[in-house]
This record gives sequence, C-alpha cells and structure tokens, in this order.
Amino acid sequence: MAQPEVLDQNIRTLQERLRAAWQQLGDPSLTPFTRRELRNQMKQCTADLRAHLEAVARRQPEPSACSTRTFAKPELRILACN
Repeated sequence: MAQPEVLDQNIRTLQERLRAAWQQLGDPSLTPFTRRELRNQMKQCTADLRAHLEAVARRQPEPSACSTRTFAKPELRILACN
C-alpha cells in the first residue's frame, strides 16, 4: 500500500478503537483500575490520531496554492426569438 493509504487506514483504525473504548468505558462492571487503564489507552490513541491527522494535513497542499482560478465577469449574449 502507498503511504497515504496506510495513513488513512491507521486513522480509521484509531477512530474505531476510540469508539469502542468509549462504549466500554460506560460498562458499570469495570473496576477503577480497568477504567484508569482504559482512559490511559484512550489518551495515547488520541495523541496518535492527532499525529496522523497532522501528517495528512501536511501532505495535502493548501487550497489557495493549487487553485489559481480567477473569476471574471462572464460574457453574456442576448438571443432573440422570432
């Protein structure tokens, strides 16, 4: 796989892990130790996700740099029907 595809896959995986962790955190049968460990894993996962998203943002060119369009008044023609 190419580097952008790997980054995208990693982002999706991290997002899914965070979603699952939030659901698991709502379980009332978790012990305080397990909750703490889960929150620590979520913090690490969030930091990794942020780093991946920043890498994707750096990879993409800025919109103003790649778009050199200039907008001008269009030429209009009046058509007459007989």
